[in-house]
Amino acid sequence: MMTPQQYEESLRRLNLVVYMFGKRVDNVVDDPIIRPSMNAVAKTYEMAMRPEYEDIMTATSHITGKRINRFTHIHQNIDDLVKKSKMGRLLGRATGCCFQRCVGMDALNALSIVTYDIDQKHGTSYCKRFIDYLTYVQENDLTCDGAMTDPKGNRGLPPHKQTDPDMFLHVVEERADGIVVRGAKAHQTGAVNSQEVIVMPTIAMRAEDKDYAVSFALPSDAEGIIYIMGRQSCDTRKLEAGQLDRGNPFFGGHEALVVFDNVFVPWERVFMYKEYEFAGSLVENFAAYHRQSYACKVGVGDVLIGAAQTVAEYNGVERASHVKDKIIEMNHLNETLYCGCISCASEGHKEPSGTYAVDKLLANVHKQNVTRFPYEIARLAQDIAGGLMVTMPAEDDFKAPATAKWLEKYYAGDCDVPTMNRMRILRLIENLTLGTAAVGYLTESMHGAGSPQAQRIMISRLVNLAEKKRAAQKLSGIEDA
Repeated sequence: MMTPQQYEESLRRLNLVVYMFGKRVDNVVDDPIIRPSMNAVAKTYEMAMRPEYEDIMTATSHITGKRINRFTHIHQNIDDLVKKSKMGRLLGRATGCCFQRCVGMDALNALSIVTYDIDQKHGTSYCKRFIDYLTYVQENDLTCDGAMTDPKGNRGLPPHKQTDPDMFLHVVEERADGIVVRGAKAHQTGAVNSQEVIVMPTIAMRAEDKDYAVSFALPSDAEGIIYIMGRQSCDTRKLEAGQLDRGNPFFGGHEALVVFDNVFVPWERVFMYKEYEFAGSLVENFAAYHRQSYACKVGVGDVLIGAAQTVAEYNGVERASHVKDKIIEMNHLNETLYCGCISCASEGHKEPSGTYAVDKLLANVHKQNVTRFPYEIARLAQDIAGGLMVTMPAEDDFKAPATAKWLEKYYAGDCDVPTMNRMRILRLIENLTLGTAAVGYLTESMHGAGSPQAQRIMISRLVNLAEKKRAAQKLSGIEDA
């Protein structure tokens, strides 16, 4: 397994083509806007090195028998699924943001199922290719970007009917040694912090869409891959000299549009090619795993609840009954989310490939709750924090001789608490509910791993209404039940 330092050095060796604010980023690792997100990924390597977290953060490879980072592991039993959820909460609490490795882990596990299933039907060799690739990922402890979401263009049209065929990533050329693909993947969390990118289709396909039914993996700096960084609220605060206004001065996340401009993929890196009938299966398996992965929001919720309790104490209102009740409600919602991710793991099952999958119904119910509860937790945190969270002057004003004494005097709360400590915790709440971290804690909770309607569609498909009807009819005395 890699150390955090080795991980950082591996990124420095990459030749990524990254653009931000209209300019090429020459040094991705040290760029002040990107660096906090790299620190969050590095935390996954650091904690895997610590003996007290070994059971949660590492696993035994079913291929080599070696100890590996759990983010590169294929789930072999229910315990693996449960520990995945515990790992997500642990790291969410440790970083207060998205730590970016879940998507790659979920892509690996989904492919371990679907490549086997394709081979069983078509006699292909995708599963062997995948196992060879997985061994490489495990042996080198790589961070993988799971790339599923296409730009989609006109959402009312399937891929083959789009005016611009590149709105869904597709194969444009087949060669003896591989394929050439063109298109893009949007909203790619942690893309420039990854050594590998794993591409999957974004929707179920029909025969007419077979050129879009493609899955493969490439080094993240493969020729023709271009990254365009997305904006985040308050992101340029990271360019300022001080740390107070950042809220979380240590960790963060990022998203990017990843463009594939006629990119060559060798056959040994191709895991699906025109098997359109399996595209939906890959999407559903990945989505179920990734909806379970939102255990990370519980960890971030732990941080926000802790911040709300802290600011209540700094403000001297921690004994007020309504504040106590709001803290109770925040904990109730957060622990309910934890129940969801643990339950879908505990009710998991073994697939024909040998990989353990989560219960899809419960995974979708869990993610449906994630689309709602963090917003209410954030609302309550803002309620407790008060208006100063969004009207506080800049850190420079707290340092300037002309204004510092007034801010120190009038922004004091509890006399035993330094004024700057009160400001720090308010900035953290702002960061989590309005700033850069709100991308991961709120909007990603809404749209990540599929928008709310995607989960509701899956719930409608998976819930056994017929059995519920039979139970009700039998108890009410309907004889033909």
